[in-house]
Amino acid sequence: MARRDISGQRKTLYYLGLILTGGGVLLFGGVMLGSVLNFGNFSNFTGRAQTIGVAAFIGIACILVGTFLRVVGARGVAGSGLVLDPRKAREDVEPWSRMTGGVVKDAAEEAGLDLDAGGKGSARPEPAFDERLRKLHQLHKDGILTKEEYEREKAEILDEI
Repeated sequence: MARRDISGQRKTLYYLGLILTGGGVLLFGGVMLGSVLNFGNFSNFTGRAQTIGVAAFIGIACILVGTFLRVVGARGVAGSGLVLDPRKAREDVEPWSRMTGGVVKDAAEEAGLDLDAGGKGSARPEPAFDERLRKLHQLHKDGILTKEEYEREKAEILDEI
């Protein structure tokens, strides 16, 4: 069964990383802004330099750790490359693959199209004629089929009855 949702632990890890990254950016940005505003002020230079250096280091560390946590939270342990297991990596990034290329497969499945034609042969029963007519009408209504295409396909479905 395909996993469509991201687990709660991964979400927590991602948001924790987001908070750490944001805090690190604010801390490092504050250090830089304070340095610019105090440019040329050499009173207590040694004490201020040490404080600024430590704060800048902590800010950069928060940014790096937060970014790492965000990547692992978003892609999972195997999906981010920390564990070299292709099968687990595929499971970890499965919600994202469904959003990108998987969207086409989802749409095809919902439309009743068999993408495995000639392949494994997942035997999917033919939808009832009324369901096929409704889908055909919706395609025409959405502007995907012209009036002529709609009438031709409709006649073919009705001839099968």
